[in-house]
Amino acid sequence: MHIRLLPETTANRIAAGEVVERPAAVVKELVENALDAGATRISVTLEGGGIDRVVVEDDGTGMSAADLELAVERHATSKLPEEAMLFRIATLGFRGEALPSIGAVSRLAITTRPRDGDAHMLLVEGGRKSAVTPASGAPGTRVEMRDLFFAVPARRKFLKSARAEADQAVEAVRRLALAWPEVGFRVSVDGREVLSLAPADRDARLHALLGGDFAAAALAVAVEGAGGLALSGLAAQPAYTRATGTEQHLVVNRRPVRDSLLRTALRVAYRDLITVGRHPVAALFLDIPPEAVDVNVHPMKTELRFRDEAAVRGLMISALRRALSAGAGVATPALTQYRQSSGGWGSWPRPAPAPLPATDGFAEVQMALGQAPAPPRNLPLPLGFASPRPAPEREAPAPAEHPLGRALAQLLDTYVLAEAPDGALVLVDQHAAHERLTHEALRAQLIEGGVRAQPLLLPAVVDLPPADAARLLGFAAALARLGLEIEGFGPGAVLVRALPALLGPADPAPLLRDLAEELAAFDEATALDRRLDAAVARLACHGSVRAGRRLAPAEMDALLRQMEATPRAATCSHGRPTFLKLGAAELEKLFGRR
Repeated sequence: MHIRLLPETTANRIAAGEVVERPAAVVKELVENALDAGATRISVTLEGGGIDRVVVEDDGTGMSAADLELAVERHATSKLPEEAMLFRIATLGFRGEALPSIGAVSRLAITTRPRDGDAHMLLVEGGRKSAVTPASGAPGTRVEMRDLFFAVPARRKFLKSARAEADQAVEAVRRLALAWPEVGFRVSVDGREVLSLAPADRDARLHALLGGDFAAAALAVAVEGAGGLALSGLAAQPAYTRATGTEQHLVVNRRPVRDSLLRTALRVAYRDLITVGRHPVAALFLDIPPEAVDVNVHPMKTELRFRDEAAVRGLMISALRRALSAGAGVATPALTQYRQSSGGWGSWPRPAPAPLPATDGFAEVQMALGQAPAPPRNLPLPLGFASPRPAPEREAPAPAEHPLGRALAQLLDTYVLAEAPDGALVLVDQHAAHERLTHEALRAQLIEGGVRAQPLLLPAVVDLPPADAARLLGFAAALARLGLEIEGFGPGAVLVRALPALLGPADPAPLLRDLAEELAAFDEATALDRRLDAAVARLACHGSVRAGRRLAPAEMDALLRQMEATPRAATCSHGRPTFLKLGAAELEKLFGRR
């Protein structure tokens, strides 16, 4: 067995496999070249999913005949004038591999004309190029690729259907269009226009690509960090989610990426705000000095390596949490958004919680909900409403500083009906809302040094499976910080001496069983703060006003006011929505008026 050099054509086809995986990769590389060339309008044509034909036309600077001849040579590029510039890359392309790789596995025709020169054409077929010849064409560049992988038919068998490949190619253009709003894009598939975007500003482009529902449910993110870091964009409220992460648009220095560090930071920021299995929606733009990020990690250039990963991760998490910390009603998702984002009204599994900043000012609602005597329960009518009362005179609308409005009634002993300042109806789930308020109040006390405990007049004994009892006792010191004081009381039993004061007269037995179950879900490597967060969420659930409890008007108004002042009050600790808002448009849709 002897070692030999591979023929240049074979070597080029092997190398091309790292760059050209499918038609979407061809489209991405060609559109990036057009953007680097200063194009203001780019047109993409796909036939047969891009397998049969891809045409990318732009109005960029074009190339001279000499540059065109070099453009299809491997590692020939105009984007790295000096070797040292490899560590300060300011363009989308730089490796000089795209055109040679595409030409190695397809039939390629390039027609280009500089603004002050003549047009020329070059053909490449299976890696073999023709001479440059005169041609006719408008200023800019037109690249046509035919018969992808004709030179390596084995790879063609691994492609998906024409429709699936076309969808991926259109998505590649869509992501680049999001990062370059000042450039116009047009995409047609088999003669049908599927994307048409005029040059615009970022807000208009986000609205055009991500839709009005996202714009209505999005919160602005804007922060500057040390070392030239800056993050901006939009992040959807926790109730507006998707089944996959495809609508997470992350752009670094105008380069769309799928970087694992950034996606993890996004997930952590939303960790205890959305339900398990759902993914947040966001369009975030990170600006970072070119020398602080390495984009030369993979030929596809979608993975990055940051010089200071902790700074980037911390900036992103803190900025998102700050945006998400607004009180309820600041940017209210409507009923239709909950339906679209949650996939229906089924069960809401519990997400893993994350440490969050605390909130102050819980006393008002706690006093209203904990000390105000509950009025006698009226007999329910067939529809589930309380017995009717005389109709009050029409009250003035709620002031604008109260976005959740004024309470009107309690429905089914579970939901508070309110009227917003703009006349829209607001439905609040009293248990879910109070759970978030309790959660934030407990977090505030924990951060301040420990949750205030209320000793029990008579210590309670709770019988548990031996494993659960041992697990709880193993965390006795941590639970004491949460105001829950326990000690062993023989095999399979725990003695409870104190409960968190915020919980009131709660039954310790179900609370301890749930805490044991929660702690069992974590492995040994899980950090203590994650376990404490889980415990806080459980405590909040057990200490909240339950569905089925009648609330007085003062209690309902106190709940609304505190929701408006409490961070992350749009969702409970389990990721469920705490309220819905039905404006005129939503009501008209429900009644078939539009």
